[in-house]
Amino acid sequence: MTATSLKIPEDLKRRIERLAEAANKTPHAFMIDVLSQEAQRAELRERFAEDAAISEKEAMESGKAVPVGAAFDYLEARAAGKPARRPRARAWRASK
Repeated sequence: MTATSLKIPEDLKRRIERLAEAANKTPHAFMIDVLSQEAQRAELRERFAEDAAISEKEAMESGKAVPVGAAFDYLEARAAGKPARRPRARAWRASK
């Protein structure tokens, strides 16, 4: 593990110390966990944006997309553990 220096405001340092103690961790371990979690979130946002760009390109090229209402109905059913038929893409026209 490499070392780095991090300057933080005094009030944030006190908050971290209090939260770390409540979590039964050292402030260092608490900060490592939080930084790791935030890095994961940032990576997920990157992948989401990349996937969205690919999906948009595919929709624009094919002229087909799944209606948003059908997509939400499908996802809600799946999240509830109910059987659901995957919605089909339909032809549409992009606005210019």
